Amino acid sequence: MRAWKIAALTLATMTVVSCSKSPTGRSQLAFLPEGQLNQMGEQSYEQMKAETPISDDPAINAYVQCVSHALIDVLPEPYSKADWEITVFDQDTVNAFALPGNNIGVYRGLLDVAENQHQLAAVIGHEIGHVIAQHSNERVSSNMAVGAGLQLGAIFANQELESENAALLMSALGIGAQVGILLPYSRTHESEADQLGLDYMADAGFKPIEAADLWRNMAKQSKGAPPELLSTHPSPQTRIDAIEDYAPSLSARVQQAHQQGRNPTCQKPAS
Repeated sequence: MRAWKIAALTLATMTVVSCSKSPTGRSQLAFLPEGQLNQMGEQSYEQMKAETPISDDPAINAYVQCVSHALIDVLPEPYSKADWEITVFDQDTVNAFALPGNNIGVYRGLLDVAENQHQLAAVIGHEIGHVIAQHSNERVSSNMAVGAGLQLGAIFANQELESENAALLMSALGIGAQVGILLPYSRTHESEADQLGLDYMADAGFKPIEAADLWRNMAKQSKGAPPELLSTHPSPQTRIDAIEDYAPSLSARVQQAHQQGRNPTCQKPAS
């Protein structure tokens, strides 16, 4: 009983002291201090740079820097004033990322799928959105909360049920936690980062609707993807539909950006 009370108190305390709001107003859990997350991001970034070839192509680097800084300039403070490090990795991987600590990584292979500056901005803006919304913190915190919940379930099962039924209950809890909490949380993160990325694109003067074409290109690259229910990412069509619904509402922000002189002209290098 004492162990049960300790676990319950721990879970309740974690939930009460860590509630916060994402940039879109969504309630979220954030257990870790920002400084610790930044340190984790810096360490991961340095490790990736040590283990992955880095492009020294001046045209590619200038292009990625141009798109990235156009977005960074319109981010909310303190992110717009931060010293972001941007690295192009010399691999065919179709991917990009941003990490806490103001680090951006773009793989050369992404430029084969992102056909223009607007589509590249959609990816980089999306990844920056993950950082600003503290999705890394929330994902770690969610895992911590689920772990505490499963510990409570284990205590209850061991005390109240016969061993065979207890094992069945814990198995169900494990599956339920994974499909019912962690994966949908991840899909929520992806959709929220998509929306934030579109906002940053609009404020920087890019064309948000181009994000839909990016995901059409991405869909052509995807093979054997799992069903959306069991995936950490929305399906490409779900993303395309959401983008096409949301992007038109940003037309006034794009126009305002152009009027204020933000009209990016980042030139993609010839392949």
